Amino acid sequence: MKKRIYKWIFFDLMGWQIKGTVLPDVKKCVMMVMPHTSNHDFYLGVFTRGIIGLPINWIGKKELFIFPFNYYFKYMGGEPLDRSGGLNKVEAIAAIFKRKEEFRLALAPEGTRKKVDHLKTGFYYIAVAADVPVIPVAFDFGKKIVHYGDPMQPSGNYEDDLKILKKHFDGVVGKIPENGFDW
Repeated sequence: MKKRIYKWIFFDLMGWQIKGTVLPDVKKCVMMVMPHTSNHDFYLGVFTRGIIGLPINWIGKKELFIFPFNYYFKYMGGEPLDRSGGLNKVEAIAAIFKRKEEFRLALAPEGTRKKVDHLKTGFYYIAVAADVPVIPVAFDFGKKIVHYGDPMQPSGNYEDDLKILKKHFDGVVGKIPENGFDW
């Protein structure tokens, strides 16, 4: 029932489309979601997650996951990040991948909705450390399309792999275009 409501709102009322998908056999991945220029990106992610029918996760500091919010955050795919024990963020998130059977982590490499001049590299190094593919996901407000790309196993060479991933975002326009990352 919820999936039908999501489809009706997303496709019929909002006029959006979904291009591509995440195959169910891709149990673990890092989703590189761009451009992240507005709060509207959140509900687009919720709708597309509900429509494709696969769990998609996000991380937050463990202090956020307190009663009663912890139940809602977990329901929405949240995973508390515990950085105790001397782990940095990349190592701590890679450890989550290792202990989970299924974990599709959505991250916005811009790190903010404001204009940035460089991408944060964490999404990439998490994928390398966890030995999982990166799936580029474009939120194109210009065409009203959420476009899932093909999984790409990182080679370990960030610059070369970023050139490949960039192609997925060519011509994509965020909700607030002036806040979008300039490749």
